[in-house]
Amino acid sequence: MSRCGVLAGVVGLAGLIEQAQAFVGSPVLRARAFSPSTSHKLSMVTEAKDSYDVMLLPGDGIGPEITAATVNALEPLQSLFKLNFKEALIGGAAIDAEGSPWPDSTLALAKASDSILLAAIGGPKWDGNPRELRPETGLLAMRSQLGLFANLRPAKVMKELVDASSLKPEIVEGVDIMVVRELTGDVYFGTPKGIDELPSGERVGYNNMIYHEHEVERIAKVAYDVAMKRGKRLCSVDKANVLDVSQLWRDVVIKMSEDYPEVELTHQYVDNAAMQLIRWPKQFDVMVTGNIFGDILSDEASMLVGSLGMLPSASMGNPDGPGVFEPCHGSAPDIAGQDKANPLAMILSAAMMLRYDLGRPAEADMVEAAVDVVMDKGYATNDIQREGTTAVGCKEMGDKVKEELAKLVAAGAGAEAAAVGEAAAAR
Repeated sequence: MSRCGVLAGVVGLAGLIEQAQAFVGSPVLRARAFSPSTSHKLSMVTEAKDSYDVMLLPGDGIGPEITAATVNALEPLQSLFKLNFKEALIGGAAIDAEGSPWPDSTLALAKASDSILLAAIGGPKWDGNPRELRPETGLLAMRSQLGLFANLRPAKVMKELVDASSLKPEIVEGVDIMVVRELTGDVYFGTPKGIDELPSGERVGYNNMIYHEHEVERIAKVAYDVAMKRGKRLCSVDKANVLDVSQLWRDVVIKMSEDYPEVELTHQYVDNAAMQLIRWPKQFDVMVTGNIFGDILSDEASMLVGSLGMLPSASMGNPDGPGVFEPCHGSAPDIAGQDKANPLAMILSAAMMLRYDLGRPAEADMVEAAVDVVMDKGYATNDIQREGTTAVGCKEMGDKVKEELAKLVAAGAGAEAAAVGEAAAAR
């Protein structure tokens, strides 16, 4: 399947991004040789066509509810092209049914799909399982086996939600940040790792925080390219005053700045960056960081907008495989099955999928516009309710987006028909 490299600065912005080095080898095997001559485009737009195979991973907790709401909301697009949805298992649901958080059958379907929509995984039910039988292990395996090394998480404050943030309006109004997180290296994948027992009987746990130079280069290139499409400001976050691996990170990022003279590069230690995100978040445009720091900072940045229920994300990398598009929030098992979940982050993730993986930017705009209209009309799930809004549940929110999307699709079809008629009359 022919794919071209594509990435954009924020949700709703179109723009092509140049080549980035491909995912090479299994990140679990950190000592595996790397061939510097091996490179591909980052990811991942298939040519626009009449039918797409999309794998759904509902996962756990509220996952099935927001998945159903999203599929329902996208139904008006079926009149323009076919979205062939096929469900598969991941996380706790997969453990219960298949004895694995990432079954071989799910991997096979993923490789045969044009794109993947993931809802949420995890829950207290599986917290006591051995590491290999925890839902999060399935997520790590998916990223590794699909070569998804770049995660983009936008944190953009919508005007309707300024008052929903835990910070003062003057702090968060106008915040528009993109966190670019490396996804397949660092301490989450480094070896050796484990829990051993010493001769004294005391146990010791250890992990290996490790990056190869090429891994830093490829994620830094993604971040620089994203910055070029936005405000041309890039902040690299590390802990170079303490960690050797962070010193390597900083050295590589600085070296690559020579290829991007228009981008203003700054550096912050991770502890300071965490503080600055609360103190003065508008100083940031694009942030790039490693896996564990990015895991923490992207969640922190997400909360600036008032609710994780509003934020989509994209994980990309392998040019020959699908991207994974998912909401930033977790599985929220405490409200699962109660119709209280907010499906908008997953619906907006589907919009990212349309733009970045399926070559359908116009339809992505329609989905985002439909969400905007629903928000403007004052409909809100529990997590984003405020004075003057109308409370709706997960299913009804999906219905509202579907209703507005149907209007936009119909209007688009009408405009196209009118244009054809005018052209025919002119002849």
